[in-house]
Amino acid sequence: MKQKSWLPIYLALGIVWGCSFIFIKLGLEFLTPVGVAFGRCALGAMILLLIIKIRGISLPSDRRTWFVLWIVSLLLNVFPGVLFAYAEQRVTSVLAGIINACTPLSTLIFILFFFRSEKIALHQILGLSLGGIGVLTVLGIWKGIGSNSISGSVALLAAITCYGLSFPIIRKYLTPLNLRAESLAAGQVTAAAITLLPFYLMNGIAKDEYRMGPVFAMVALGVFGSGIAYIWNFQIVERAGSSIASSVTYLTPVVAVFVGWVFLGEKISWHEPLGGAIVLLGAATSQGRLKRKVRG
Repeated sequence: MKQKSWLPIYLALGIVWGCSFIFIKLGLEFLTPVGVAFGRCALGAMILLLIIKIRGISLPSDRRTWFVLWIVSLLLNVFPGVLFAYAEQRVTSVLAGIINACTPLSTLIFILFFFRSEKIALHQILGLSLGGIGVLTVLGIWKGIGSNSISGSVALLAAITCYGLSFPIIRKYLTPLNLRAESLAAGQVTAAAITLLPFYLMNGIAKDEYRMGPVFAMVALGVFGSGIAYIWNFQIVERAGSSIASSVTYLTPVVAVFVGWVFLGEKISWHEPLGGAIVLLGAATSQGRLKRKVRG
Protein backbone atom coordinates (compact mmCIF):
# COMPACT_ATOMS: atom_id res chain seq x y z
CA MET A 1 0.00 0.00 0.00
CA LYS A 2 1.28 3.48 -0.77
CA GLN A 3 1.51 5.53 2.42
CA LYS A 4 -0.70 8.28 0.95
CA SER A 5 -3.53 5.87 0.14
CA TRP A 6 -5.07 6.17 3.62
CA LEU A 7 -5.40 9.97 3.59
CA PRO A 8 -8.58 10.29 1.44
CA ILE A 9 -10.57 7.83 3.56
CA TYR A 10 -9.14 9.37 6.74
CA LEU A 11 -10.50 12.77 5.72
CA ALA A 12 -13.79 11.20 4.60
CA LEU A 13 -14.16 9.45 7.97
CA GLY A 14 -13.49 12.66 9.89
CA ILE A 15 -16.01 14.59 7.79
CA VAL A 16 -18.74 11.91 8.06
CA TRP A 17 -18.37 11.50 11.82
CA GLY A 18 -18.09 15.27 12.25
CA CYS A 19 -21.33 15.76 10.28
CA SER A 20 -23.14 13.10 12.32
CA PHE A 21 -24.24 15.70 14.86
CA ILE A 22 -25.96 17.93 12.32
CA PHE A 23 -27.55 14.81 10.75
CA ILE A 24 -28.95 13.87 14.18
CA LYS A 25 -30.30 17.39 14.66
CA LEU A 26 -32.07 17.23 11.28
CA GLY A 27 -33.38 13.71 11.88
CA LEU A 28 -35.08 14.91 15.05
CA GLU A 29 -37.42 16.98 12.88
CA PHE A 30 -39.51 13.86 12.23
CA LEU A 31 -38.09 11.15 14.52
CA THR A 32 -37.85 10.72 18.28
CA PRO A 33 -34.41 10.06 19.85
CA VAL A 34 -35.20 6.32 19.73
CA GLY A 35 -36.26 6.71 16.09
CA VAL A 36 -32.97 8.40 15.19
CA ALA A 37 -30.95 5.69 16.96
CA PHE A 38 -32.90 2.88 15.28
CA GLY A 39 -32.88 4.51 11.85
CA ARG A 40 -29.11 4.93 11.76
CA CYS A 41 -28.52 1.38 13.06
CA ALA A 42 -31.01 -0.23 10.67
CA LEU A 43 -29.53 1.54 7.64
CA GLY A 44 -25.99 0.85 8.84
CA ALA A 45 -26.80 -2.83 9.36
CA MET A 46 -28.27 -3.17 5.87
CA ILE A 47 -25.22 -1.67 4.18
CA LEU A 48 -22.76 -3.70 6.30
CA LEU A 49 -24.65 -6.96 5.70
CA LEU A 50 -24.63 -6.20 1.99
CA ILE A 51 -20.88 -5.55 2.05
CA ILE A 52 -20.02 -8.81 3.84
CA LYS A 53 -22.36 -10.69 1.47
CA ILE A 54 -20.57 -9.27 -1.56
CA ARG A 55 -17.15 -9.99 -0.05
CA GLY A 56 -18.11 -13.51 1.02
CA ILE A 57 -17.48 -12.85 4.71
CA SER A 58 -19.47 -14.82 7.30
CA LEU A 59 -21.05 -13.46 10.47
CA PRO A 60 -19.80 -14.85 13.83
CA SER A 61 -21.39 -18.20 14.62
CA ASP A 62 -20.98 -18.90 18.36
CA ARG A 63 -23.31 -17.61 21.05
CA ARG A 64 -20.57 -16.17 23.30
CA THR A 65 -19.29 -13.89 20.53
CA TRP A 66 -22.83 -12.74 19.78
CA PHE A 67 -23.40 -11.97 23.47
CA VAL A 68 -20.25 -9.82 23.60
CA LEU A 69 -21.27 -8.13 20.33
CA TRP A 70 -24.66 -7.37 21.84
CA ILE A 71 -23.02 -5.79 24.92
CA VAL A 72 -20.76 -3.74 22.63
CA SER A 73 -23.76 -2.71 20.52
CA LEU A 74 -25.47 -1.38 23.67
CA LEU A 75 -22.38 0.67 24.53
CA LEU A 76 -21.47 1.86 21.02
CA ASN A 77 -24.83 2.15 19.29
CA VAL A 78 -27.97 1.75 21.41
CA PHE A 79 -27.35 3.90 24.49
CA PRO A 80 -25.16 6.58 22.83
CA GLY A 81 -27.49 6.71 19.82
CA VAL A 82 -30.47 7.53 22.02
CA LEU A 83 -28.49 9.75 24.40
CA PHE A 84 -26.92 11.92 21.68
CA ALA A 85 -30.29 12.39 19.98
CA TYR A 86 -31.96 13.17 23.31
CA ALA A 87 -29.22 15.68 24.14
CA GLU A 88 -29.47 17.44 20.77
CA GLN A 89 -33.08 18.28 21.50
CA ARG A 90 -31.67 20.46 24.29
CA VAL A 91 -28.14 21.50 23.27
CA THR A 92 -26.40 22.54 20.05
CA SER A 93 -24.76 20.11 17.65
CA VAL A 94 -21.58 22.13 18.22
CA LEU A 95 -21.52 21.22 21.92
CA ALA A 96 -22.30 17.57 21.10
CA GLY A 97 -19.38 17.42 18.66
CA ILE A 98 -16.95 18.98 21.11
CA ILE A 99 -17.99 16.74 24.04
CA ASN A 100 -17.61 13.71 21.74
CA ALA A 101 -13.91 14.58 21.52
CA CYS A 102 -13.62 13.45 25.17
CA THR A 103 -14.02 9.81 24.08
CA PRO A 104 -10.27 8.99 24.18
CA LEU A 105 -10.10 10.33 27.73
CA SER A 106 -13.13 8.29 28.77
CA THR A 107 -11.53 5.21 27.23
CA LEU A 108 -8.27 5.85 29.08
CA ILE A 109 -10.09 6.12 32.42
CA PHE A 110 -11.66 2.68 31.99
CA ILE A 111 -8.40 1.13 30.79
CA LEU A 112 -6.42 2.54 33.71
CA PHE A 113 -8.87 1.92 36.54
CA PHE A 114 -10.91 -1.11 35.46
CA PHE A 115 -8.77 -2.96 32.89
CA ARG A 116 -5.42 -1.89 34.29
CA SER A 117 -2.38 -3.92 33.33
CA GLU A 118 0.34 -1.33 33.97
CA LYS A 119 1.13 1.61 36.26
CA ILE A 120 -0.40 5.00 35.53
CA ALA A 121 2.18 7.28 33.90
CA LEU A 122 2.58 10.97 34.72
CA HIS A 123 1.59 12.08 31.22
CA GLN A 124 -1.65 10.12 31.55
CA ILE A 125 -2.56 11.85 34.82
CA LEU A 126 -1.70 15.22 33.24
CA GLY A 127 -3.76 14.42 30.15
CA LEU A 128 -6.82 13.39 32.18
CA SER A 129 -6.52 16.55 34.29
CA LEU A 130 -6.34 18.75 31.19
CA GLY A 131 -9.30 16.88 29.71
CA GLY A 132 -11.37 17.50 32.83
CA ILE A 133 -10.53 21.21 32.74
CA GLY A 134 -11.45 21.25 29.05
CA VAL A 135 -14.88 19.69 29.68
CA LEU A 136 -15.64 22.25 32.41
CA THR A 137 -14.53 25.03 30.07
CA VAL A 138 -16.71 23.76 27.23
CA LEU A 139 -19.75 23.72 29.54
CA GLY A 140 -18.95 27.19 30.91
CA ILE A 141 -19.11 25.84 34.43
CA TRP A 142 -18.48 29.27 36.02
CA LYS A 143 -21.96 30.34 34.89
CA GLY A 144 -23.78 27.09 35.64
CA ILE A 145 -23.43 25.35 32.29
CA GLY A 146 -24.02 28.38 30.16
CA SER A 147 -27.10 28.37 27.94
CA ASN A 148 -27.12 24.58 27.59
CA SER A 149 -29.53 22.19 29.30
CA ILE A 150 -28.29 20.28 32.35
CA SER A 151 -30.06 17.08 31.25
CA GLY A 152 -28.67 17.45 27.72
CA SER A 153 -25.12 17.92 28.97
CA VAL A 154 -25.43 14.93 31.33
CA ALA A 155 -26.75 12.81 28.44
CA LEU A 156 -23.70 13.73 26.33
CA LEU A 157 -21.30 12.80 29.13
CA ALA A 158 -23.18 9.52 29.68
CA ALA A 159 -22.87 8.74 25.97
CA ILE A 160 -19.10 9.18 25.87
CA THR A 161 -18.84 7.13 29.07
CA CYS A 162 -20.49 4.27 27.16
CA TYR A 163 -17.99 4.76 24.33
CA GLY A 164 -15.11 4.71 26.78
CA LEU A 165 -16.21 1.40 28.31
CA SER A 166 -16.79 -0.25 24.92
CA PHE A 167 -13.23 -0.06 23.57
CA PRO A 168 -11.49 -1.97 26.40
CA ILE A 169 -14.22 -4.64 26.15
CA ILE A 170 -13.61 -4.95 22.40
CA ARG A 171 -9.88 -5.22 22.93
CA LYS A 172 -10.18 -7.81 25.71
CA TYR A 173 -12.97 -10.04 24.39
CA LEU A 174 -13.27 -9.55 20.62
CA THR A 175 -9.83 -8.63 19.27
CA PRO A 176 -8.21 -11.97 20.39
CA LEU A 177 -10.78 -13.86 18.27
CA ASN A 178 -9.06 -12.60 15.09
CA LEU A 179 -12.38 -12.26 13.25
CA ARG A 180 -12.80 -9.95 10.29
CA ALA A 181 -13.63 -6.38 11.32
CA GLU A 182 -16.40 -6.24 8.72
CA SER A 183 -18.03 -9.30 10.28
CA LEU A 184 -17.85 -7.89 13.81
CA ALA A 185 -19.14 -4.48 12.69
CA ALA A 186 -22.07 -6.03 10.82
CA GLY A 187 -22.96 -8.24 13.79
CA GLN A 188 -22.66 -5.35 16.24
CA VAL A 189 -24.82 -2.87 14.29
CA THR A 190 -27.38 -5.57 13.43
CA ALA A 191 -27.68 -6.48 17.13
CA ALA A 192 -28.24 -2.80 17.92
CA ALA A 193 -30.98 -2.47 15.26
CA ILE A 194 -32.79 -5.59 16.54
CA THR A 195 -32.56 -4.32 20.14
CA LEU A 196 -34.01 -0.92 19.20
CA LEU A 197 -36.75 -2.23 16.89
CA PRO A 198 -39.50 -2.80 19.51
CA PHE A 199 -38.85 0.64 21.05
CA TYR A 200 -38.99 2.22 17.59
CA LEU A 201 -42.34 0.54 16.91
CA MET A 202 -43.71 1.93 20.19
CA ASN A 203 -42.38 5.48 19.87
CA GLY A 204 -40.14 6.13 16.90
CA ILE A 205 -41.92 8.76 14.80
CA ALA A 206 -42.22 12.29 16.17
CA LYS A 207 -44.45 13.63 13.39
CA ASP A 208 -45.53 12.53 9.92
CA GLU A 209 -43.60 15.20 8.01
CA TYR A 210 -40.87 13.91 5.76
CA ARG A 211 -38.93 16.78 4.21
CA MET A 212 -36.13 15.86 1.83
CA GLY A 213 -33.33 17.43 3.90
CA PRO A 214 -33.96 15.55 7.17
CA VAL A 215 -34.68 12.28 5.31
CA PHE A 216 -31.40 12.50 3.36
CA ALA A 217 -29.61 13.41 6.60
CA MET A 218 -30.85 10.19 8.21
CA VAL A 219 -29.84 8.15 5.15
CA ALA A 220 -26.34 9.65 5.28
CA LEU A 221 -26.14 9.11 9.03
CA GLY A 222 -27.09 5.45 8.69
CA VAL A 223 -25.33 4.41 5.49
CA PHE A 224 -22.10 6.32 6.10
CA GLY A 225 -21.93 7.22 9.82
CA SER A 226 -23.10 3.83 11.13
CA GLY A 227 -22.18 1.68 8.14
CA ILE A 228 -19.35 2.42 5.72
CA ALA A 229 -17.45 4.44 8.34
CA TYR A 230 -16.64 1.19 10.17
CA ILE A 231 -15.04 -0.18 7.00
CA TRP A 232 -13.08 3.02 6.47
CA ASN A 233 -11.83 2.92 10.04
CA PHE A 234 -10.67 -0.67 9.57
CA GLN A 235 -8.85 0.26 6.34
CA ILE A 236 -7.05 3.16 8.03
CA VAL A 237 -5.86 0.86 10.84
CA GLU A 238 -4.70 -1.64 8.22
CA ARG A 239 -2.85 0.91 6.06
CA ALA A 240 -1.57 3.48 8.56
CA GLY A 241 -1.82 1.89 12.02
CA SER A 242 -4.12 2.28 15.02
CA SER A 243 -2.35 5.44 16.26
CA ILE A 244 -3.24 7.42 13.13
CA ALA A 245 -6.70 5.86 13.01
CA SER A 246 -7.48 6.99 16.57
CA SER A 247 -6.39 10.56 15.78
CA VAL A 248 -9.50 11.05 13.62
CA THR A 249 -11.10 12.06 16.93
CA TYR A 250 -9.20 15.34 16.62
CA LEU A 251 -10.77 16.10 13.24
CA THR A 252 -14.43 15.38 14.03
CA PRO A 253 -15.07 18.24 16.52
CA VAL A 254 -13.58 20.76 14.09
CA VAL A 255 -15.98 19.55 11.40
CA ALA A 256 -18.90 19.50 13.87
CA VAL A 257 -18.28 23.10 14.95
CA PHE A 258 -17.95 24.32 11.35
CA VAL A 259 -21.09 22.64 9.94
CA GLY A 260 -23.19 23.55 12.99
CA TRP A 261 -22.20 27.19 12.62
CA VAL A 262 -22.54 27.38 8.82
CA PHE A 263 -25.62 25.22 8.14
CA LEU A 264 -27.65 25.53 11.36
CA GLY A 265 -26.56 29.02 12.35
CA GLU A 266 -25.74 27.81 15.85
CA LYS A 267 -24.04 30.34 18.07
CA ILE A 268 -20.61 29.45 19.39
CA SER A 269 -19.60 30.80 22.79
CA TRP A 270 -15.94 31.71 23.12
CA HIS A 271 -15.37 29.08 25.81
CA GLU A 272 -16.63 26.13 23.66
CA PRO A 273 -13.79 26.03 21.06
CA LEU A 274 -11.29 26.97 23.79
CA GLY A 275 -12.48 24.10 25.96
CA GLY A 276 -12.48 21.81 22.94
CA ALA A 277 -8.84 22.69 22.25
CA ILE A 278 -7.95 21.91 25.88
CA VAL A 279 -9.79 18.57 25.62
CA LEU A 280 -7.83 17.68 22.47
CA LEU A 281 -4.58 18.73 24.14
CA GLY A 282 -5.46 16.53 27.11
CA ALA A 283 -6.25 13.57 24.84
CA ALA A 284 -2.98 14.00 22.95
CA THR A 285 -1.02 14.30 26.21
CA SER A 286 -2.65 11.22 27.76
CA GLN A 287 -1.84 9.16 24.66
CA GLY A 288 1.82 10.26 24.79
CA ARG A 289 1.67 11.92 21.38
CA LEU A 290 3.40 15.13 22.50
CA LYS A 291 6.05 13.11 24.34
CA ARG A 292 6.82 11.12 21.19
CA LYS A 293 7.13 14.29 19.10
CA VAL A 294 9.58 15.84 21.57
CA ARG A 295 11.72 12.71 21.50
CA GLY A 296 11.57 12.63 17.71
